[in-house]
Amino acid sequence: MDDSTRARLDTARRRFSPETVYLNTATHGLTPDTALAATLRLTHDVAGGLFSPADADPGIERARAAYARLLGVPAERTAIGSHTSQFVGTIAASLPSGAEVLTAEREFSSVVHPFLAREDVTVREVPLEHLAEEVGPNTRLVAVSAVQSSDGRVAPLEDLLAARTAHGARLMVDVTQAAGWLTPDADRIDYTVCSTYKWLLGSRGSAFLTGTDEALAELSPLAANWYAAEDPWRNLYGGPLPLAAGARRLDLPPIWPAWAGLEHSLALLEEVGEAAVREHDAALGDLLRTSLGLEPTGSAIVSVPLPAGGMERVTTEGIMVAARDGRLRASFHLYNTEEDVHRLVKALTS
Repeated sequence: MDDSTRARLDTARRRFSPETVYLNTATHGLTPDTALAATLRLTHDVAGGLFSPADADPGIERARAAYARLLGVPAERTAIGSHTSQFVGTIAASLPSGAEVLTAEREFSSVVHPFLAREDVTVREVPLEHLAEEVGPNTRLVAVSAVQSSDGRVAPLEDLLAARTAHGARLMVDVTQAAGWLTPDADRIDYTVCSTYKWLLGSRGSAFLTGTDEALAELSPLAANWYAAEDPWRNLYGGPLPLAAGARRLDLPPIWPAWAGLEHSLALLEEVGEAAVREHDAALGDLLRTSLGLEPTGSAIVSVPLPAGGMERVTTEGIMVAARDGRLRASFHLYNTEEDVHRLVKALTS
């Protein structure tokens, strides 16, 4: 890592004020100071009767454009919403009766449950490492996370893209645990969904959907609403609903406090550059693994066995991690350092 990259990372780190050793971005990212200030301004304006909803629209559009740049797609193919499960539900509703959905074993629930809720759709779960080879002529959709929430394994997206093309299926990728440090090029992916409150440093209640033109054309609004109109503020009452062009016809009304700071969080990530973020985050994950005698994997999410009393020692040391399936999950981002890793290793092994 060159000096310029280190300087950008150091500058970005100063935008955060953790009060713990925070190694839990896979649960929720920290809020940078610029995003916090914007959110507090909105809260103050709401409390004082100064908030005008239409005034939030330009910031939402800047966030939409920044997210689209990050994923390498046009803003016109990017919809906004509140939660990934809403968009996955929209995709699930588009499937014909009898369709097969292929997904990874132990996949995060928001990726799977909207399909399981359809009794006329078959959901087949297979090991992540065999997902691409299991795509077959009956597969209508492959649904998978780019990075697994439970343990940080990375999906074989290139193999899945090839298998999708070979069998005429669609590919839906949840990038919630990847966007910001391992963002895939979404231009070739039929659908991506993302909640922003992990590595994108947003708030819960803001989410995105992207897709190819052909795949998006297959979707109908599951919850048609005024914000999906071409001119939202002129379509608040009655019909008809003149839907916007492109992905905006799938927009869901914004939860304004969740969007107030997002453009600032995305701007910070853009300033640092994803290549630098990826190198930094993955290096810390691999440092933890090698320090515990494990092979490096290049993931910012690490899942390791919990020794007896390990979680109690970690908690006592003021280190924030997560427990998943009886294992410790640590996850790393801009605000973390090698010293954080050393403190966790000491707590686990002492």
